[in-house]
Amino acid sequence: MPVVRDLRVLLHLRDFRHLLTVRLLSQAADGVYQVALAAYVVFSPEKQTSPAAIASAMAVLLLPYSLLGPFAGVLLDRMRRRQVLLCGNLLRAALASGTALLIVARVPDWLFYVSALSVTAVNRFVLAGLSASLPRVVDSAERLVMANSLSPTAGTLAATAGGGLAFAVRLAAPGGVASDACVVLLGAVLYLCAGLAALRMPVGLLGPDARVIRTRLRTALAVTVRGLAAGMRHLAGRRAAACALAAMTLMRFCYGALTVTLLMLCRYAWSDNDSQALALLGYAVGVSGAGFFAAALVTPWAVGRLGRLGWIACCAATAAVLEPALGLPFEPAPMLVAAFVLGLTTQGAKISTDTVVQASVDDAFRGRVFSLYDVLFNVAFVGAAAVAALMLPPDGRSPLLVATVAVIYATIALTLRGFIRR
Repeated sequence: MPVVRDLRVLLHLRDFRHLLTVRLLSQAADGVYQVALAAYVVFSPEKQTSPAAIASAMAVLLLPYSLLGPFAGVLLDRMRRRQVLLCGNLLRAALASGTALLIVARVPDWLFYVSALSVTAVNRFVLAGLSASLPRVVDSAERLVMANSLSPTAGTLAATAGGGLAFAVRLAAPGGVASDACVVLLGAVLYLCAGLAALRMPVGLLGPDARVIRTRLRTALAVTVRGLAAGMRHLAGRRAAACALAAMTLMRFCYGALTVTLLMLCRYAWSDNDSQALALLGYAVGVSGAGFFAAALVTPWAVGRLGRLGWIACCAATAAVLEPALGLPFEPAPMLVAAFVLGLTTQGAKISTDTVVQASVDDAFRGRVFSLYDVLFNVAFVGAAAVAALMLPPDGRSPLLVATVAVIYATIALTLRGFIRR
């Protein structure tokens, strides 16, 4: 099979393997850390979680970085990306250890959120660096689609595996804040391993090619603003990339709204206690991870026949049909099938979007564009949580929300088909 042949070729590339190792360890740690936060914020017995509380937590963790993220992207294009991966993961290891101490100390919620926000902010910076670095470790443009299928999807699977490990540790532990702190410390250890793995790559391997210019703070800020404007103009001149990013942002919005719905269903509609609710969420995460894996296998074949934008349109159309059919019963079994479908379609669309952006954007602008990409992801997810907070009842059953999401998916598919025909 061509997929298997290209996969073998990629795995024989030493630099690609090293970058992939950093991604796997880093995103496995992300999975552990995110489950630890969810267990502490959503499933703690002393907390009465509501959709509004979930939306507030997402806003606190994601929106501040969303406002500053583009500036980080300009810095990413002025720094050695290998050093970003090294220092970013080491910093996250230290910050996650601090979060564990705060959980044990039972500090006020605002202080806990500040610590979690710091880890999340560095996380987005590292992910943008990983995406911007990928073309530097692939030997040909023809294999970039396969690299985008394997690397980000493997990272997502690693995050799923890390989340599964965190679920297992959390459920096996006696309970209480000590078990939450242990899970966070596990994430800190994995962040440390990811940072050390980055040392296997030469400093200049991942670019960018331009020399780093040391300037005063005021000058650096002015350069950052001009660089951000240049990155946006660069993206605006590449209509296919801009269209793919817009479609992916809306699909991320849909995914966020359904994630909040699933959290509320697991907590209040399908379970009698917090341990059972956490186990159900773990099953959903695992099934969604299987969908991500299926997307990695299917996407190269589908892109070869439908084109990159055509495959994104197909993913949106599939979700538009199956999401209401499986979601409206609000029963665990159909929702688990829906989790698989949405994992496949969302990850399949993301692989194609990554490839469109990487193929269309010049290397000198990739850091900025991928940081903007990340910001759109965050804003869409937080916006979805806010909308879900307004529409969801306490038990999570909202036919109107499910129908609204289906309409958005259908609109994405129809708009992309029109763009492709033009």
